[in-house]
Amino acid sequence: MEYIHAALLLHKAGKDITESSLKKVLTASGVKADDARLKALMSALKDVDIEEAIKAPVAVAAPVAAPAGEAPAAKEKKKEEKKEAKEEDAAAGLAALFG
Repeated sequence: MEYIHAALLLHKAGKDITESSLKKVLTASGVKADDARLKALMSALKDVDIEEAIKAPVAVAAPVAAPAGEAPAAKEKKKEEKKEAKEEDAAAGLAALFG
């Protein structure tokens, strides 16, 4: 994430985004720059218009929620089934002792 922030900072300042300029920004902010990550970022940004990317709406994936009322009922049913199974097992164990 720091690498992208450094690229955006350089872009906002009107500077060219190069490996060396990214490395300087990262080093100045206390991050040890990884050359492989720098190369990967430069490759990824090669054909990207940053201004257009900033203006474009971002699609955020929202977590899918179960319809209201279904999830709690399903959880309660499972808990109740487990409780009944434990009670039956306990009863069977006691019956084996006395019968």
